Order: sequence, then structure tokens, then C-alpha cells
Amino acid sequence: MKGTFPIHKFRELETPFYYYDTNLLRHTLDTIRKEAGKYNKFCVHYAVKANANPKVLSIIRESGLGADCVSGGEIKAAIKAGFPANKIVYAGVGKTDAEINLGLDYDIFCFNVESVPELEVINELATAKGKIARVAFRINPDVGAHTHANITTGLAENKFGISMKDMDHVIDRALEMNNINFVGLHFHIGSQILDMGDFTALCNRINELQEKLYARQIIVEHINVGGGLGIDYAHPNRQPVPDFASYFETYHKHLKLRPQQTLHFELGRSVVGQCGSLITKVIYVKQGTNKQFAIVDGGMTDLIRPALYQAYHKIENITSDEATETYDVVGPICESSDVFGKAIDLNKVKRGDLIALRSAGAYGEIMASGYNCRQLPQGYTSDELV
Repeated sequence: MKGTFPIHKFRELETPFYYYDTNLLRHTLDTIRKEAGKYNKFCVHYAVKANANPKVLSIIRESGLGADCVSGGEIKAAIKAGFPANKIVYAGVGKTDAEINLGLDYDIFCFNVESVPELEVINELATAKGKIARVAFRINPDVGAHTHANITTGLAENKFGISMKDMDHVIDRALEMNNINFVGLHFHIGSQILDMGDFTALCNRINELQEKLYARQIIVEHINVGGGLGIDYAHPNRQPVPDFASYFETYHKHLKLRPQQTLHFELGRSVVGQCGSLITKVIYVKQGTNKQFAIVDGGMTDLIRPALYQAYHKIENITSDEATETYDVVGPICESSDVFGKAIDLNKVKRGDLIALRSAGAYGEIMASGYNCRQLPQGYTSDELV
């Protein structure tokens, strides 16, 4: 079954462009609120890196979620969209002085710190401003995730976080600093995770670390488990909203929180992934030696995930009901990797047809580039195209 799109409106727009179904986005946000709300002191932040389209951010902010940022630019985007500074967390291995100062100036909720040198710089900059910086330490739990190697972040070999063996030392350093307030621990094991067992393994590791701290009479106020919940790329219509019920229940069941602790989540892809599609137009149908190509005007500059991760996106010809034929769907970029899909069955394609690449709301528009001096794609919401 194809997705439902306002084709007549699409005909008026310059392709390629991103289309966001705001009804689905709001339904997804309602589901998150409902499922997280079943449990005491569950706090959800939206990972801005997934999609920073201003109209999308505004809808997410209206839902009451906080913001998880990984750059100064994302902090600015979150503030501009109306997210309260006291609901913004800031992570990343390479925070610059200017970005740290920005966070201090806005008095954001928390810096998720990834190394001792970073902690020292934050303390120095906070001291210069006469401020107290709230920090959580991102601990690398050495927990693997059943996902693509490029989006696994919780192994010892990854660049992210502080090793478990260094946790006590880093906490000791923080407790010595006058302008640092150590408030929590932060974790994130990867992205596009569909096996709840991976999250259970993270819970077990956090429980071990909490017991170790408890032996030192340390109970942190906040535990942040990151995000990572995946979406169904193969069947966007069958499962448009991810399984948030199982996700939050897994943490409720397996993570041993103390009564005074708040549990934070940083969901990105699962919030916006299914509501977005890249809409592109067929320029040519080319008959090759052993196959035929549907050459479209969108390329890896507009949606890089297939080239970067060999990622799958469901591809639909949304302007044809003819019998299906098999095509390689390719873009115009001067790179052999500019391929959206090989041997894809589509309703018969002709020049001018509109092709939808589904489940592109996360890491789509936000990762677009100007390679080959191409224009960046525009993003439109269903609210605008009524």
C-alpha cells in the first residue's frame, strides 16, 4: 500500500523537496507523552540532530519535549523554536569554547561531558563568567547494539564517552571544582535499535555502576539513557509509530532507579523518521544493457543515508498505477554511490513521475549538502499544503 500524498500540491513545487506529515508527527508525539507518562519522572528530550526543520521543531516544542543538542547551532535552533533553556541538554565530544560559553550564557539544563579535558575547560569558562555549570558524565558502557557499525556508539572502541574504569576519577575531579555541579550520568549505545534486549543490557550495566556509586554514598539526581529506538523502514504504513510502549516499559522494568532520580531520554529518529518523505521527480528512464534506470532529480546530496549507510528506504511511484516494472533508482550526482535502490519494483515509470522515498524524516533534510553546487532541498509540512 502506498502512502497518501497531496499530489496536486506537489505538482506546484520544485523538486526535490521534503514533505512532513504533521498529523503523523503529532500522533507520534501524543503516543510518546502517553507512554512515558505512565511512569514517574520520565523526561523526554528530542534529539535535534535528527531534523532541525524550524516548522518540525516548533511542533515538537509545542508537545512539551525538551531538546538534546550536539552543537552550538542546535542550541540556537532550539532556543529560536521556543524550547526552554532549562530543558536543553548539550552533548558531543568536541564542544568548542564558543559553544560552551553559549550554553553557559543561556543557562542550559546540563552539559553531557565526555572527557576530563572538557570538564576542565567547562569549569574554567564557568569560573570566568561566575556561573555554576551543571554536568552529567557520558559513560561508555561497552554495550554493543544490533545496528549498523557507523551508528554504534556504546563500545569501548568508539570515540564517545568516558570509560567505566575512569568514572570514579572523573567524579572526584568534578567534586573538587567550585564551578561544576555534578548532577548525573549519561549513556547512549547507538541508533536504529529494534531489539529491546540491547536496552535491557544497558539497564543492567547502569545498575552495576549505580551500585558502585551507592557504595560511595553517591546517588546522582539524573540518569540519561540517550535514545536509539529504531523505526520500520520496510513497512512505514504498517508501523507508522514506533513501539514506544515496549521501549519505556523496558526501562521501567529493568532499570533500578532510586526514588529521587529522574530518567531522561533523547529520542530523535523515532520521533520524526516516519513523518517525512523525500519527493523527487523522474528526469529520464534509461534502458541499460541488463536493467533499466529511473533517473531522478534528487540525489545523495538530498538524502545521503543510502550512500553512507547502505540504508534502505521504501521507494514508491506516487503518480502511477500501471503494472510494476523493475528499476535501479539513481540520482544525478557524479558519484557511483548515488543510488537510492537497486532492482526496485515500481509502478511503471515515465518522465515527470513523482517518486517518494519514505521514512526520510530523520537524517534526511538535516544531512543535505551542496556538493556539485546543488541547492539544498526545501521542507514543507502538510499544514502548509492543505
